Amino acid sequence: MSTQSVPSHAGWAEEAIPHLDLRAQFAALMDEICSAMDDVLASQQFILGEQGAALEEEIARLCGAGHAVGLASGTDALIFALRACRVGAGDEVLLPPFTFVATGSAVSALGARPVFVDIDPETFNLDPKGLERRINPKTRAIIAVHLYGLPADMEPILSLARAHKLPVIEDAAQAIGARYKGRPVGSLGDAGCLSFYPTKNLGAYGDGGMLVTNSAEIAERLRPLRNHGQTGKYVSREPGLNSRLDEMQAAVLRVKLRHLSEWQKARQQHAAEYNKLLAGIPGVTTPRVPEGSEHVYHQYTIRVTRRDAVQKFLTERKIGSAVYYPVPLHLQPLYASLGHKPGDFPHAERAAQEVLSLPMYPELRAEQLQRVAAALAEAVKA
Repeated sequence: MSTQSVPSHAGWAEEAIPHLDLRAQFAALMDEICSAMDDVLASQQFILGEQGAALEEEIARLCGAGHAVGLASGTDALIFALRACRVGAGDEVLLPPFTFVATGSAVSALGARPVFVDIDPETFNLDPKGLERRINPKTRAIIAVHLYGLPADMEPILSLARAHKLPVIEDAAQAIGARYKGRPVGSLGDAGCLSFYPTKNLGAYGDGGMLVTNSAEIAERLRPLRNHGQTGKYVSREPGLNSRLDEMQAAVLRVKLRHLSEWQKARQQHAAEYNKLLAGIPGVTTPRVPEGSEHVYHQYTIRVTRRDAVQKFLTERKIGSAVYYPVPLHLQPLYASLGHKPGDFPHAERAAQEVLSLPMYPELRAEQLQRVAAALAEAVKA
């Protein structure tokens, strides 16, 4: 749709449109959620119980994986995946610089070194073409991030990894339910890492995460590791952590999981409508979804020139938005010791200056989408 066909902002009620509205979701599910939580309270089983075990089976099935291990956070899932792949101090792990800091800090937590590979500017995901020249004898693993809910281009990544005998870890924190060439993310590499942070497409009422894998060996190693390394009562064979997904969170997630498919369809419909409404606005680039990939739109993220001014304009119009992420990892103070400088990863740096995530949640109404598009058209003109 051209900018002329986007309705004017004038005349609309000044109702705030948040970037994310979890209250609307809770209102629809309140009875189901409260009933599930009451069941946990009545059972007085709060750790490693029936709810967690059932959720692991359900998530493994959704992800097309043989095994799932519930953990305390998505960050722990990344750390445990790296440990399961024998990454340790002095090793190197390849990953994109345009991602949340947890992707890199999980590597750092093990004393390993993150080695950055620039992104594909059209998808914001790891560019497979940049991988091979970064591989050296210290390289121990590759982390592919499915950013914003769009799968990374896994086929060439996996092919290169096999050639070099490197494990591939999928950071699917934002992409549960997404598919790549017909296969669910999380089941493509050696391990897939999920986050249940409250704002995710499948969000808990606190922290939570899960690792999915087709490797029985990885799953068997992780179950003791999440519980202080215990292989029997009060018997630990290696250092572990306290990283257990509790029963209350598992019960909440099981309720929400029953609705995930319909929520995903709503997100995709909203994205299609945004694409139409924003198509004629100069200076705005809508998300590109490569053939064979299914995007689940954890975020609907555009590129826009003069991003900060545009975001300020939207805020003044009571329209929420967010920037994921304004500082790429190689320029974070955390990684100053690696010696990177501006210009080292130009696609990631340009994305950090231009990306803007618009309101995206299943409960958005058509008139809200139209209002966002109209305000964005005004912002770009201004």
